[in-house]
Amino acid sequence: MVKLSIKGMHCAGCVSTIERALTQVPGVSSAKVSLSKELAEVEGEAAIKTLIDAVSKTGYEATPHVEAPPLEKQADDSNPSDIKQLFPLFLIFFYITMATLLMNRTEFTVAGFMYDFMGLFYIVFSFFKFLDYKNFPATFAMYDPIAKSVRAYGWVYPFIETGLGLAFLLRVALFPSLVATIVILGATTVGVVRVLFSKSQIQCACLGTALQLPMTKATFIENSIMLIMAGWMLFSSFGV
Repeated sequence: MVKLSIKGMHCAGCVSTIERALTQVPGVSSAKVSLSKELAEVEGEAAIKTLIDAVSKTGYEATPHVEAPPLEKQADDSNPSDIKQLFPLFLIFFYITMATLLMNRTEFTVAGFMYDFMGLFYIVFSFFKFLDYKNFPATFAMYDPIAKSVRAYGWVYPFIETGLGLAFLLRVALFPSLVATIVILGATTVGVVRVLFSKSQIQCACLGTALQLPMTKATFIENSIMLIMAGWMLFSSFGV
């Protein structure tokens, strides 16, 4: 088996492109590419240089993979590394919370805070998805059950988030927006839980593919906060 380190990948589409290029090399029987590990494992008799050239032609950088020492690998898998990777997510949540508090500083109500928080959440998160819109659906479909079944859903999803965000901020169509939040984020949460239990290492698409965030418990917590808010507002405002 030949192992290659791959640089420049950021979504499932990149993985498919590289795997296709490698399997077309004469002498290659199979090729598996890992996005999270930035690694390609190739079975066959093809020369390393030939494999590297095949990857280079797709626009990515490939080098022979060198196994890291055990201590270095252990350090890479430690919690501080995960926290560092998720720092953008925590920072965005902080800014959304601060902005929501400022919007409600003169007349604070729990309902007003929740609606504005959910509205800003959707607007900000949809913005990041649009930054790399063409690659978002493929990454989203890796864990969201609806996106897996309905290909068009991944393409429409950022627009749905934008619409829900505006609805909460403008206080229009609140009941259907709350129901939609529970349905779409509930489905995504089911997919996230499956990934966490399977211990698969895939990219989270919550902030699109521009920011390479790992799928972790933080993603589950993020969705749970929105689901709790939506459920609370349905119960308190509409008696559901």
